[in-house]
Amino acid sequence: MSTTSWFSRALLPWYREHARALPWRATKDPYLVWLSEVILQQTRVDQGTAYWLRFADRFPTVQALAKASEDEVLKLWQGLGYYSRARNLLTAAGQVVADHDGRFPTDLAELKGLKGVGDYTAAAVASICSERPVAVVDGNVYRVLARVFGIDMPIDTSAGSAHFKELAGALLDPKHPGDHNQAVMELGALVCKPRDPACSACPLAARCIARRTDRIADLPVKAGRTKVRTRHFNYLDIRTGSGGIWFQQRSGRDIWRGLYELPLLESEGPLTERRVVARLSEQMGPGWVVEGVHGPVKHLLSHQRILARFWKLTPPRDLGTPEHWTLVSRTGIDALAVPRLIERYLTEHPGPIGA
Repeated sequence: MSTTSWFSRALLPWYREHARALPWRATKDPYLVWLSEVILQQTRVDQGTAYWLRFADRFPTVQALAKASEDEVLKLWQGLGYYSRARNLLTAAGQVVADHDGRFPTDLAELKGLKGVGDYTAAAVASICSERPVAVVDGNVYRVLARVFGIDMPIDTSAGSAHFKELAGALLDPKHPGDHNQAVMELGALVCKPRDPACSACPLAARCIARRTDRIADLPVKAGRTKVRTRHFNYLDIRTGSGGIWFQQRSGRDIWRGLYELPLLESEGPLTERRVVARLSEQMGPGWVVEGVHGPVKHLLSHQRILARFWKLTPPRDLGTPEHWTLVSRTGIDALAVPRLIERYLTEHPGPIGA
């Protein structure tokens, strides 16, 4: 018997009694399990469940997803952030149809060949759907293992990552790898939480080194923090008498690629009303009038802090709008995939500022 078999013997009964009844746990369909794993990388289970249900209803099979348009997928994904992952969903679905005859793979190597599927997602799908004996390592797993075994190696280094992967593999119950993996993640989500862990309810508490040495708050360890970049966005709220509003679609390799937003002036720092008018006059001619401003509104991303101001503007009568601007009716906005920042603003300001 393995010297680490106590881990699963303590954990699996707890999981089978306390596991949440989540909709994707009622299926072994690798497509639907993959969908849940990708969505849950972006959000909490309570919010992610609603997104999963919408995706599963609209695209019940990988073939249905492969036929979707990028705009449709981005719209369903709206609010989750990291929109490259939504585009990866669509690309991976196309790969399954083209390269696997529509059969969603459960082989580890084949899963890793799909766009956007890394070690964690491949291990989760393979172990849950076909009981492949491969361990998953995510944030919850790092936290549980670091505390139970008192490991102070930084999890965001190559050496630390390799150490935790090796340990997770050694602990894995080869007879029940799917339940084992889900049990460790569930324990991290429900009991061994980042703050205020429920140690008295933990089935591993008797063997937990961090608890015994009073280091729970110190583990896991990270080597350093990612520098956060501050950006200043000046959005132009330009509406027509007929109720239309001008949008543009983001492109390039920046954030929110493919999503729609109000026309934008990005600046090194906050812009005054006078400077906004001056920049617009330089670019599109004189005659601009500022009717109001909303903000600054702070919007936080993982590595960026957006400070946004929304300028309500009356344009010159003879304005020649740029080719990349699109006039959208108020009802048409609902069909556009937009960043959450824009969605909140338009919800709060369906009419002119102050109206």
